Amino acid sequence: MNPPFLKKNDKVALIAPAGKIVEKTIFSQAVDLLRSWDLQAVLMPHACDEYGCFAGTQEHRFKDLQEAFDTQDIKAIFCARGGYGLMQIIGQLDLTKFLQNPKLIIGYSDVTVLHNVASHCGVVSLHAPMLRSLVRNELPDSLMQTYRQMLFGEMPIYKIRPHSLNRCGRVAGKIVGGNLAVFSALRGTPYDLDFTNKILFIEDIAEKPHSVDRMLQNLKLGGVFDSISALIVGQFTDYEEDEGMCRSLYELIADVVAEYNFPVVFNFPAGHVTENYPLLFNSDCTLVVDNEEVTLDFTR
Repeated sequence: MNPPFLKKNDKVALIAPAGKIVEKTIFSQAVDLLRSWDLQAVLMPHACDEYGCFAGTQEHRFKDLQEAFDTQDIKAIFCARGGYGLMQIIGQLDLTKFLQNPKLIIGYSDVTVLHNVASHCGVVSLHAPMLRSLVRNELPDSLMQTYRQMLFGEMPIYKIRPHSLNRCGRVAGKIVGGNLAVFSALRGTPYDLDFTNKILFIEDIAEKPHSVDRMLQNLKLGGVFDSISALIVGQFTDYEEDEGMCRSLYELIADVVAEYNFPVVFNFPAGHVTENYPLLFNSDCTLVVDNEEVTLDFTR
């Protein structure tokens, strides 16, 4: 189910459903930026709250999230940042109006929780930089342009350099996944992913190699790698290689999936990095991996 892409003068919600925003000017800057994109930004009532490390109490964060999901004339939900907190409130969500009036959810990291919810509903979502990155001008100009174009329905074709651990092949399908630790924590819940014939994307931050291996072994034991059609390995950042694992993190991942035949892409530029390519989840795309380059085409 494709939520409508944005049009001029559409209303969009600015929300902080997880970690708190310390620099409150982010929201005023985001309002100005989105206005320059011909969008009307609606700041949710509790977005500036603070409660410990969270952007407000569970009750207040949930109220903002439910209101953003329910309000018919809000066409997209921009998350301010990740952190932690969505797991606390996701079980309370009433998805009735969201299913009747789906809208684009935008973010990554802890927002992977909401991508899982969207996938559960069969709704397309956008794994992409959040408000904090946008207003800090962290994205290269070309990527910022791609981001904006995708919001309005103009899809990209990405071409990236090959990696020595890549496995060649061509598949068509839908991307699911996101932050490995976050969607792994949703395994066995109502918001677990349906991996069948999907292109799985993974990324993470500050996870030790043995923790990544543990999560991958869970996926393997659970039959996920028997089900998927391809694997895209994004950026794993803020960690140290562990000599005790006898191989690098990327080599570890390659070993886990060595027995399967699906295409594999390593070092895709998406995750907790400045060059964080927007990915449309649950939408048809084509992935081609060969020895010359990797092409990910969302225009089909």
